[in-house]
Amino acid sequence: MEKMIYVEELRKEFKKIIKEPGFKGSVKALFKPNKEIVKAVDGISFEVPKGEILGFLGPNGAGKSTVIKMLTGILMPTSGKCVINGQIPQKNRKNYVKEIGVVFGQRTQLWWDLALRETYAVLKEIYEVPDDQYKKRMAFLNEVLELDGFITSPVRTLSLGQRMRADIAASLLHSPKVLFLDEPTIGLDVVVKENIRNAIKKINEEEGTTVVLTTHDLSDIEMLCERIVMIDKGKKVFDGELKELKHNFGNFRTFAFELKNEHDFDKLDYRMKYRLTDENFSIEHDKTSVCVKFNADRVSVEDMIAYTLSVVHINDMQVKDVEIEEIIKRLYRREVEV
Repeated sequence: MEKMIYVEELRKEFKKIIKEPGFKGSVKALFKPNKEIVKAVDGISFEVPKGEILGFLGPNGAGKSTVIKMLTGILMPTSGKCVINGQIPQKNRKNYVKEIGVVFGQRTQLWWDLALRETYAVLKEIYEVPDDQYKKRMAFLNEVLELDGFITSPVRTLSLGQRMRADIAASLLHSPKVLFLDEPTIGLDVVVKENIRNAIKKINEEEGTTVVLTTHDLSDIEMLCERIVMIDKGKKVFDGELKELKHNFGNFRTFAFELKNEHDFDKLDYRMKYRLTDENFSIEHDKTSVCVKFNADRVSVEDMIAYTLSVVHINDMQVKDVEIEEIIKRLYRREVEV
């Protein structure tokens, strides 16, 4: 299969000045600074075939955004190699940016006071998109991302969901070979998230666009990605199919609820009820707040809720996927063999 992205032993180091406390420390830092090398990315290697949607995961501070900035040519690697569609991102930037599209979460590339349609007209000229191709492209993007309802509105008047769809359209205006999406669904409600995911999936299927997706939302990954690369502290800790990680990690869920009476907590005994071990279950509580993490392959969500309601009275509850940080924690504790 044709390789679209090739990354080999990629590293990025930053120099950090360590300041000692007090006035003396400030003077010393000014004239004779004590510097420390911080390894933001530490020898990461992976490949992405043409047309794949790769989930690129990790907790905050893991180095995800630094990797994306090197792949898009914004940052220069300290060492190592990255090649996207046969090009080195840091060389011949003018030609390279025509090959990629980038969306950085809550940071927009749109002109705040221009109507969205005018913004796209400016981008058309920047990317040198021919008139006939631009018309076809806008028709396709209107269909997939449903831009018609707000395309004449100034960007500053758009809702977060509308602006995110507009940003994705802007990144795709020049038909890039690779699309980098850094937290594209952050802060969006459930319905808008679903619309964004459907749009990404359709663009990938119809145009064969290679997508690198960073997210904290496992639902994004489950809908869009078969393969994921997971990093932490600048190092790669997992590279494989999502189903492999789920098989090794287990289908964990978080069940959080508020007790009406804090003394009711002692009535709950999930371990005895479902014969759960530390590998498949953990529970934390603070007065009336209770948070249960459990393997849904061992006991279903429905059974956990039914048992809880049969034993205690609760005010509110929420069930969600386990967070990326929890998966990383379990990987390091060797609770998962990968």
